[in-house]
Amino acid sequence: MKKGSTVKRVLKQGKKSRGQLTVGLDLGDRNSRYCVLDEHGHAVLESRVATTQKGLQEAFGAMPHSRIALETGTHSPWVSRCLEEFGHEVIVANARRVRLITESSSKDDRLDAKKLARLARIDPELLSPVRHRSKEAQTDLMMIRARAVLVGARTKLINAARGITKSYGERMRKCGGHQMGEELAASLSPELRFALQPLLAEVESLTQRIKEYNRRIERLAKERYPETALLTQIKGVGPLIALTYVLTVEDPQRFRRSRDAGAFVGLRPKRRDSGSTSPQLRISKEGDSYLRTMMIQGAQFILGPFGEDSDLRRWGLGLAEHGGKNGKKRAVVAVARKLAVLLHKLWVSGEVYVPLHAQTCPRAAA
Repeated sequence: MKKGSTVKRVLKQGKKSRGQLTVGLDLGDRNSRYCVLDEHGHAVLESRVATTQKGLQEAFGAMPHSRIALETGTHSPWVSRCLEEFGHEVIVANARRVRLITESSSKDDRLDAKKLARLARIDPELLSPVRHRSKEAQTDLMMIRARAVLVGARTKLINAARGITKSYGERMRKCGGHQMGEELAASLSPELRFALQPLLAEVESLTQRIKEYNRRIERLAKERYPETALLTQIKGVGPLIALTYVLTVEDPQRFRRSRDAGAFVGLRPKRRDSGSTSPQLRISKEGDSYLRTMMIQGAQFILGPFGEDSDLRRWGLGLAEHGGKNGKKRAVVAVARKLAVLLHKLWVSGEVYVPLHAQTCPRAAA
């Protein structure tokens, strides 16, 4: 039977049937595989579709209202929005949680699509569904992602310059990445300075581009996301961290309580309670990795020499002092988790941040 006639038969069957069609879509970079199940769980169509808006329109545009399941990935944000515009119920599965697919011994796109469809048909909660941010939030977040790429490239160039200098028996003085440039090589030997001149010039150029991104991010936060002003009350949380937090979380009401923000960022310890044992495990590292990095950077500033005196800083320093060999690292992670919770609390309440809240409100310290 030809593909076109098969699709028409499925569409005709879906319109006549009272049951709902369930589709499993295994996304690929160029092409994607999908499997369509009827209300009885029978596979009525298995095919391939181009991972483009035109291809999705041809495959799913005329299909009756269906439940479509797909995994998180590079294409899942725009694909899920596209399918929702066609009127379908879209479930984006957390790829890290669906072990039936990710850890399968028989990895195959066609089989993966069928497994997604069967799991979505039985119980969508088995897929640990996630919610993608809106198109507007993703567009604004792209600016922050692009800046992070430049920062990473600059760091690699700086490390390369320092490594080359050391291999020649000399050293460049310590400084911040934004201070690295041709002037820093003035104390080096002429031949080494000549070799590093183009590299350091590139570092200076990247620094200027990063500064331009900083100005854009600060302007964007003021003009379109005024709620970031509530978050920047904390010293150590600037426009970059605040805007990253707001755009990643997007809807503060998605959490029933502020403490859930720590788990959302992936800073909550894993749990493995079995019988009488409850071992101490590492953090889950779930959620957005860049937002987690931003929380860690904010915590490092709070605990660092320039952090202002606050309840959070005192608590973190006390934890580091009694935390043993890795006390400082654990304290940074713990403060980062509390910082994520505190930012959400300020966002939803609109309160004025009081650094030493425990002293002004003794009841809060009890």
